[in-house]
Amino acid sequence: MSSVPAPLLGTPGPCAGAAGIRLIVTDMDGTLLDDAKRIPPGLWDTLTELRRRGVLFSPASGRQYATLARDFADVAEGMVFIAENGAHVVRDGVELSSDPLEPGVAARVVHAVRRLAARGVDVGAVVCGKRSAYVERADEAFLAEVRKYYVEHRVVEDATEVGDDVVKVALFDFGAAARTTAPALADLAATHRVVVSGEHWVDVMNRTADKGAAVRRLQRELGITPEQTMVFGDYLNDLGMLDAAEWSYAVAGAHPDVVARARHLAPSNNDNGVLRTITRVLDLPVRL
Repeated sequence: MSSVPAPLLGTPGPCAGAAGIRLIVTDMDGTLLDDAKRIPPGLWDTLTELRRRGVLFSPASGRQYATLARDFADVAEGMVFIAENGAHVVRDGVELSSDPLEPGVAARVVHAVRRLAARGVDVGAVVCGKRSAYVERADEAFLAEVRKYYVEHRVVEDATEVGDDVVKVALFDFGAAARTTAPALADLAATHRVVVSGEHWVDVMNRTADKGAAVRRLQRELGITPEQTMVFGDYLNDLGMLDAAEWSYAVAGAHPDVVARARHLAPSNNDNGVLRTITRVLDLPVRL
């Protein structure tokens, strides 16, 4: 492998070897976005410069494709969106890959959530289809959380019967998801990927569905190597894609397991860490 820089916090300039970077992949929430869910305003000019240099920028998120496409509507042409934690990958409205759950798996998760709710756990399921997300809870507190990540969503009477290809089931727990909701899915964890993707979120997908798998597939299709790939993340659902890139960064404040897995450290999401790192490492004009 080629030589790589030391952790980036405080690094004043470009790093050796960075000229070969052809793919930049970043998580959204807690990584690119600040805590108010805002995209750094300087990103748009930086994306223009990356395009000029032939560098592909790809958001990778637990958010649905429709939400990512909305967030990047003005620059979406040619951009690859790694949605639903890698279970749904789309470019220019064309699906590049997907990894739907087997029929019945989503229903098992929904039934598990219903049992938790019956025990008093404040939790709800989001059944993530390709066309829309589907929820049974209709209270405003829950829907306010759903809207942040699923611009296309519907309240349905029975989320086990949605008539859509389901790529993921996300569970929002108003308490600590790792302590309450995730353990309740232990039986599914033996056959599927059950990942705590945030303080309040747990995602259930196929074992083959992962941000890292999506990045590796994209690398193969485009002839891009890990040494030509830069990746940013902050939480456990980002671990797989960190392994797919030599230029892997945890933002300051990331989960300890992410910091341990990443090769480098970037400033926090509230300090424009992704944008600062890209501009420094690739020696781009600074637009924060």
